[in-house]
Amino acid sequence: MPVAKGARIDPAETRQRLLDTADRLFAGHSIHAVGVNEIAAEAGASKLSLYRYFSSKHDLAASVVGQRSERIHDWLRRETADAPGGADRVLSVFDLLMEWYAQPGYRGCTIVNAVTDARGDGELELGEIGRLHLQRYRELLRSRAIEAGVKADRANRLSRQLLLLIEGATTVAFLEGDRSTAGADARAAAAAMLDDALGINS
Repeated sequence: MPVAKGARIDPAETRQRLLDTADRLFAGHSIHAVGVNEIAAEAGASKLSLYRYFSSKHDLAASVVGQRSERIHDWLRRETADAPGGADRVLSVFDLLMEWYAQPGYRGCTIVNAVTDARGDGELELGEIGRLHLQRYRELLRSRAIEAGVKADRANRLSRQLLLLIEGATTVAFLEGDRSTAGADARAAAAAMLDDALGINS
C-alpha cells in the first residue's frame, strides 16, 4: 500500500516489500510477463524507488529467485531435522514435497521456471542461482542419507538419483495435474532405492 504523506520511509522495509511483490507476481505469471511499473505500483512504491534498491529488472529477478531458494532450503532443513532415523530420514524430504504439491496455486518449481524463462543479461546469473539451488538439494539428500546409514560413497550417487526423482515429480505434478500420484510414485521409488542402498533386501 502507498506510504502516507509525511510518513517516514524505512528503506529495508520498502526493499523487502518490492521483493515480496515481485516474488508473488513472477510466480503467478513469469519474469518476462511482469514489468517494473506493475511491481512498483503493487508494492506501493515509485519506479524510482525500485531502481534505488535494484540496478535493473534482472537484478531484482536475481534477488527474488535467490531469496526464494534460500527460503525453500531453510524450510527443508528445518522440517527434516527431527525426522526419524533409517530410510524415513530421507523420505521426510519427499513427504514435504508432497505437501507442497498439494498447495493451491502450485505451479512447479519457481526456481527452475525462472531459470528457463531467463533471457539476455539475467540468464547467466539466474542460471548460477539455479545450479546452486540443485547443489544444495543434493547436499541435503546426501546428508540425510548418511544420517540414515548409507555409506558416504554410495550417498553421493544416491543423492544425484534422488534429485532426479524430485525434479521429475515436481514437473509431472504441475504439467499433468495429478499431484498426489506424482509425489507418491517418487516417494515409492525413493524408498526402493534407499532399501537397496541400506542393504535391506539383500
